[in-house]
Amino acid sequence: MTGATTTRLSLRRQLLLWLLLPQLVLWAGGGLLAYRIALSYAEKAIDQSLTQSVRALARQVKPIGSGLLIDFPRAAQDVLEQDPKDRISYMVSSPPGQFLLGNQTLPQPEEGMVGTEGPLLYAAEIDGKPLRIVALDVNYGEVNAPQTLRVQVGKSLAVQQRIARELIADMLAPLLAAGVLLSLAVYGGIQRGLAPLTRLTAQLENRSVNALSPIGMTQAPNEVHALVQAINGLLDEVARNVNQEKRFINDAAHQLRTPLAGLISQVELAQRENSDPVLGARLTKVRTGAERSAHLVHQLLTLARTETTARREPLDLAALARDVAREWTPRAVAAGVDLGFEGEEHRMVQGDALQLREAMANLIDNALRYTPRGSAVTLKVEADGERTRLLVEDS
Repeated sequence: MTGATTTRLSLRRQLLLWLLLPQLVLWAGGGLLAYRIALSYAEKAIDQSLTQSVRALARQVKPIGSGLLIDFPRAAQDVLEQDPKDRISYMVSSPPGQFLLGNQTLPQPEEGMVGTEGPLLYAAEIDGKPLRIVALDVNYGEVNAPQTLRVQVGKSLAVQQRIARELIADMLAPLLAAGVLLSLAVYGGIQRGLAPLTRLTAQLENRSVNALSPIGMTQAPNEVHALVQAINGLLDEVARNVNQEKRFINDAAHQLRTPLAGLISQVELAQRENSDPVLGARLTKVRTGAERSAHLVHQLLTLARTETTARREPLDLAALARDVAREWTPRAVAAGVDLGFEGEEHRMVQGDALQLREAMANLIDNALRYTPRGSAVTLKVEADGERTRLLVEDS
């Protein structure tokens, strides 16, 4: 047989997947969005700080005639450049791009982007490291000889990124803990919600094959009640069909038993009065067939009278087997077969004595019919740990 094996997730795993996976996606998306927002706010703070710095620095540049007086104390420069990781670089150039003072490596903005109306903020890189720079042009000089001074202040974005990462870590750690607690709560809720299905499964697994009584579940959600009602409806329909079959078998067996008994009696009378060996052989075959049919009718009657639900009560299987062996001893002697019992003296089990007796009788009858004369048939009851084995062996 060929075919593909399809692996299907259980309902519990599907619920966990559909409840926890969106939570994980939202947590990751929320973390990325929070990181972007933190970077944005940090960038705004840096832009505001740089704008204030460039305006303050521009105020320290004082035109004197056609020249400039840059009153920028050394202490202020040390403050700007004291932190290597977060150093603030500046550059003064006049005309724009012609270095006068500060850090000569500051990149220049695009031509025509900077004006005297207000500072220009732009991004750049130095040695592969991101930088945020603000530039401001200042006009000075005589009316007939105007000149332009450019003041630039730049700051590394390393601190901005570090602050954003720390902020995200401080935000996501509680969110992660809350997510774990929420996941545990979701798992517990799913376990509790599926508990009625688990109980229903246990009830169905623990029922015997012939148990067709309704399933009872009083405390369960409406969906489980609907399922139980559907199963009970099916069990009720099966029970009705089984009862109808039993009634039919019982009626048919009763109708057949009397004619078969009469047929066997007539054949026995005919055998006693007959002297023709050929006719006697034919009568023997007819009697054998009638007896087999009668035996089948007896089995049908037993089946029809058997209860739908087998009774389970404590009984001594060894004593029951010895009793059945004694009942079949005369039949075994007539068939020329040695019928005996071996095994435990006493062996207690849970079962239905009537059905067990009928099962042993059927097995012994089958063995006696097809075992040659002079053979042996043994009924055994053996202990196998906590289990009990019942056997009918022939030679």
